[in-house]
Amino acid sequence: MSATADIAKRPAAERGLRPAMAELHTWGGLLFGWLLFAIFATGTVSYFRDEISLWMRPEIGQFTPPRSAVAADVALRQLEGSSLSAKRWMIDLPTDRTPVTSALVLRDPKTGPGATRLTLDPVSGTPIKTRNTAGGDFLYYFHFDLYMPQRFGRYLTCTAAIVMLVAFVSGVITHRRIFKDFFTFRPRKGQRSWLDAHNALGVLALPFHVMITYTGLITLLPLYLPWGIEAMYPDGRQKFVVEMFDDAPPRKPVNIAEALTPIAPLLVLASTEWQGGTTGRIVVDNPGDRAATIRLVRQDSERISHAVQSMLFDGTTGALISKTPATGRAAEARGIFHGLHLARFSDIWLRWMFFVSGIVGCAMIATGLVLWAVKRRRNAASAGHRIVDALNVTAITGLSIAIASYFLCNRLVSATSPGRAVWEVGSFFGVWLIAGLHAAIRTERAAWREQLWVAAATFAAVPMMNAIITGRGLPDSLARGDWVFAGFDLVALATAALFATIAVYYGRRHKEAA
Repeated sequence: MSATADIAKRPAAERGLRPAMAELHTWGGLLFGWLLFAIFATGTVSYFRDEISLWMRPEIGQFTPPRSAVAADVALRQLEGSSLSAKRWMIDLPTDRTPVTSALVLRDPKTGPGATRLTLDPVSGTPIKTRNTAGGDFLYYFHFDLYMPQRFGRYLTCTAAIVMLVAFVSGVITHRRIFKDFFTFRPRKGQRSWLDAHNALGVLALPFHVMITYTGLITLLPLYLPWGIEAMYPDGRQKFVVEMFDDAPPRKPVNIAEALTPIAPLLVLASTEWQGGTTGRIVVDNPGDRAATIRLVRQDSERISHAVQSMLFDGTTGALISKTPATGRAAEARGIFHGLHLARFSDIWLRWMFFVSGIVGCAMIATGLVLWAVKRRRNAASAGHRIVDALNVTAITGLSIAIASYFLCNRLVSATSPGRAVWEVGSFFGVWLIAGLHAAIRTERAAWREQLWVAAATFAAVPMMNAIITGRGLPDSLARGDWVFAGFDLVALATAALFATIAVYYGRRHKEAA
């Protein structure tokens, strides 16, 4: 037996650092790669969460957002006239990305529906009747809680993110020529081509990938490292929440009717306090009662830090009750990391850069998963390899088809159908499950080929159904300068073209191989 063969049979830890890191990178990436692809894909799409929500509510026309004072005043007057029995109003003022006012009315469940969501005209305050939809929020929340019981899903996401950071470090150590290999791509070389693609994609946006993974962990820090908070606040987290976010429990109502103070002067005071910043959210507790309070929360897109800044006023006199205390360095650092992860501060061009970098991250994970399967192709008859192939197809093309089906369902289900948001979410998981079953019963080559074509067809159908059902097709959107609808349709068509191109190439390669 040669010395090389003898070394290869030793445990990884005895062969040196690089082989040990290679095994860690390979198996950590495989076992969590499917989950990481779903997290990266839905998180990347969520950079356009607001635009997706607008597209999924086509009843909302094009508006030019008015000044915050106008939108706030008409919204409050509308709510005062229709929801006097409410316990709380939460009003999100219009922005350049969401040009309408959104209101959440919370009531005592004994007196009616516990919560009612309203979309208001930003100029007149008139309610806009829109379809019930999960919108971009579903994809946003899925990417960190996986639509599971909150703590379990987030713990799972945290674990995957830690594995992702380990994969970055072990990958850099393993590929000692990683930056040189970035400029190397050898097509039609099978396993070598997949490795070249994986290396290039990994290096192309490596700073972004590390940043987005690390900052994602920081946002959930109190969940998986709670001991510091528990040590400083042994009586529970309520005091921590009050000190951190100035979010004290609302006052108890005194059941004496009294009108709210005018909102415009309070907005001016808040803007002065925030050195020209604007209010993004208004929270009114006990509206219509003498014990009412008004909390103004600063618009989160005005600065990098996502640390909350708010001011609390007496709702009837307008007197200042409290304001968010100055944050310490640690809290501000966490706010900056959180803000970097969400990228709410970014303009349209930076948001597109984040989006493209996220797509590169998805491609990096996908090529790594496929590389594992290609490298072990001679063992394809084994049950374990067959399971990996099926999971690769399900995670990559199956998820893509599910996302496109989610958008299609928004157009195909009647706008007045009760529980239509449940249908949208159900279509996402139902189609994903069907894709998984298809990948399990078909051969690996057939599953890839068929699902690539289905993904192309499904994404191409999205703008077609949108044009047929809403009348706001791509030509009309371009003519009117409606870049939310036009951009959505163009991205859907580009995604369809990408999947079709891959399907054609895949079919030709395997025809030549046969």
